[in-house]
Amino acid sequence: MNSFGGFAAERNERGERVDLPFVLLVVVMCGLGFVALYTGSMAYAARAFNDPLYFVRRQSVNLGIGFVAMMAFAFVRLDFLRAQLPKLVLLTLVVSFLPFVPGIGITKNGASRWIAVGPATFQPSELMKLVLVLFLANIFDKKHDRLHEPEVSIYPAAFMTFVMISVIALQDDFSTAILVIAIALTLFFVAGVKILWFLKFCALTIPFVALMILTVEYRLKRVLAFLFPELDPFDSSYQVNAALAALSDGEFWGRGLGNGLRKVSSIPEVQSDFIFAVWGEEMGFFGVLVYFALLVMLSARGYLIAIRCRDRFRSYVAFGCVSALLLQSIMNVGVVARVFPATGIPLPFFSSGGSSLLITLCLCGLIVNVSRWGETGEMENV
Repeated sequence: MNSFGGFAAERNERGERVDLPFVLLVVVMCGLGFVALYTGSMAYAARAFNDPLYFVRRQSVNLGIGFVAMMAFAFVRLDFLRAQLPKLVLLTLVVSFLPFVPGIGITKNGASRWIAVGPATFQPSELMKLVLVLFLANIFDKKHDRLHEPEVSIYPAAFMTFVMISVIALQDDFSTAILVIAIALTLFFVAGVKILWFLKFCALTIPFVALMILTVEYRLKRVLAFLFPELDPFDSSYQVNAALAALSDGEFWGRGLGNGLRKVSSIPEVQSDFIFAVWGEEMGFFGVLVYFALLVMLSARGYLIAIRCRDRFRSYVAFGCVSALLLQSIMNVGVVARVFPATGIPLPFFSSGGSSLLITLCLCGLIVNVSRWGETGEMENV
């Protein structure tokens, strides 16, 4: 096998370099997301930054960096990445505390979630999603025959999950904490952890989630607004109500790209967490169906890659990465449609934001990497 550092030129026994249908779906989702951001953010960008293309320019750079990262993760040797996992976990935890360091961390809206990286910013909690998938895939692979011994398999996995969730909670990032819990539960289930232990882990998360909600006023208000939307229509419920109105206005065929009205003044954070409302208003119910069709195809193709891979570690990695993308997408759309309480979680491929897009494409790169392994677990030199 020809290699340089952690990278190698490899192909599986069928001679395929990558899973082209999956890559094509990723490109299509990025393209639709870019179009939605272009048409949805121009009015707000013109008002806030005197530049209608402010978010579009930034997202162009983010896409370029993201695709480079995707290629890197698609071709890095996973055995090399696995060997560096202790360092990656430690580095991720250290970086996750940097938002609290004066001069490095950035506080927005009372939350310390970001660090300054030159002229750009980065959200360390996004990196935790990727590292947690690798960590759990590694431990469940190594201990697959000892799942009946929780002290050597389940407890270490649960402990690291709890540590990461706690650090994210300290950053006041409730939505990402919930997402990380959901990703971990998915991998616990896929790894074959006995249902009793699976239920115990689920039960342990309930008081943790309740504590995160009840100890922060704005989170409690959001939950109450979700349960009783008529109580505070001009504050806690305003954003979701505006998003629902936009979806309703789109009817079946939509108003047409660029013709949405709600994005101009009604929907706060329209370029980020509520970009799907713009898509629904302008593309209508038909556009929503197209989005979900593409999401289902992307997820199905990713899970197929995971199922076909005969290497347990790589299979778990693919399952975790696909689940992270799917669960985050469902959470975001669910908030916009008032299926879930409002949370600040971006929509993969669509929302403005470099950290989210970068990690989204890194997750896609890992799935492509697994697809190159083949169904028998054998690889050939080029």
